[in-house]
Order: sequence, then C-alpha cells, then structure tokens
Amino acid sequence: MRFLIRWVLTVQEFYLLAGRALRNIFRKPHYADDVFLQMDNIGVGSLPIVVLTGFFSGAVMSLQLARALAQWGQKGRVGTAVSITLVRELGPALTSLMVAGRNSSGMASELGSMKVTEQIDAMRALGTDPIQKLVTPRLIATCAVLPLLTIIADFVGMFGGYMVANLLLDVPPKQYWTTVWQALEWDDLTQGLLKPFVFAFVIALVGCYYGLNASGGTQGVGRATTQAMVVASVLIFVLTFFITRIFTSQLVSAS
Repeated sequence: MRFLIRWVLTVQEFYLLAGRALRNIFRKPHYADDVFLQMDNIGVGSLPIVVLTGFFSGAVMSLQLARALAQWGQKGRVGTAVSITLVRELGPALTSLMVAGRNSSGMASELGSMKVTEQIDAMRALGTDPIQKLVTPRLIATCAVLPLLTIIADFVGMFGGYMVANLLLDVPPKQYWTTVWQALEWDDLTQGLLKPFVFAFVIALVGCYYGLNASGGTQGVGRATTQAMVVASVLIFVLTFFITRIFTSQLVSAS
C-alpha cells in the first residue's frame, strides 16, 4: 500500500504542477524573453539531431519497405509507405524522443540544480512564482517548436527515402514524389501535428516536475535527470498508442 500511496501522490503533484503552469499562461507577467530563450534552446539546439534522425529514418524505411514491396512488384510505391509511416508515426515519435532525451533531461538537470542550491527558495522569498518564471516559459516554448521540428523531420525523412529510392532502388524522382504527396490525407496531417503538440506537454512538464522535486545534492540531480528522460520517453510511447487508437477507431466507424 505504501508503494501505491507514493505513486498516487506523485500523479497528484504532477497534475497540480500542470494546472498551475497552464493557468499561468493567461496571467501576468508572461516572461516573453524567457520564452524566446527557451525556444532557441529547444528548437534551434535540437535541430541537428532531429535532421540526422529524420534523414536516416527515411533512408532505412525506404530500404526495408522496398524489399517487402518488391515481392508484389510494387517497389515504385515505396514513397507512399515512407510518407505515411513518417507523418503518422515515426516522425512525431522519434522527434519527440530526441527532444525528450536532450531537453526533458536538461530541464530536470537545470531546475534540479537550482532546487538543491536553494535558488528556487530564494525566488519565492523575493515574491516570484517559480512555476510562472521557470515552468510556464518552458512549456510554451516546447509546444511552439516541437510541431515545427516534427515537420522538418518529416520532410528530411522523405528526402532521405528519396535518396535511397533513386540511387539504390532506381525509382524515378517524379514517381517517388508523386506517390509521396498522393498518399497523404488531411487525417494523416492532423494526426502528425497533434501528436507532437501533446508530447510537448509531457516533455516540458515531466522535466520540470522532476527538476523541482530533486533532492539529495548532485546525486539527486542526476537521479532526477534520469527519471525525467525515462518517464517522458515511456509516456510518449503510451500516448502514441492511445492517439493512434482514437484515429483508427474513427476510420473504422466511418467505413
């Protein structure tokens, strides 16, 4: 029972933090400078790893899917499979995992260091709300840049698939790009943009939660950093399943 009580309290504290962070979006002061600083750190800073991940994801998918499609004489349709898989699933999931590994753990480390050195207590003593100053700007910035990073990863992944399809599989460029655009529908785009927006809440709030609850000196900061990355990554996979289930159930009911 003690184990369950601890988990229930953790979930309760997390929801309280999320509620306060969301409420502060509509309250002054807004700390716009901090928001833009975090957008630069999260968005521009994560761009190289997102581009590399997207490119090689598309290239690997093109190789693997072309092998499967060749059994039915449909190797030229590899662009269809690459675009749908990237936009619906792998683009949002892999981009969010990369950002979680870089920024959710970074938020936990930064805020955890402030917590163990009593900087957050000093902010409270000076009349500044730590949630409004530290958490809300990171939440807004992550929600703003993660969908943009996902769009970039999708396009770069499609280009990576094109390079493999054209150079190694002899698929004509016009055929590849035609199948890529024709395969996508509004439902795919909606799903591909909704997921990173939801994942952004998880990445920012989980990182901030574990950072604000760090204790035990430098060892506690390291533990909070690890927990933030692991929990954020697992929640991304869990939410991917439920969001995909909602969209697929709508398609089944419509048919």
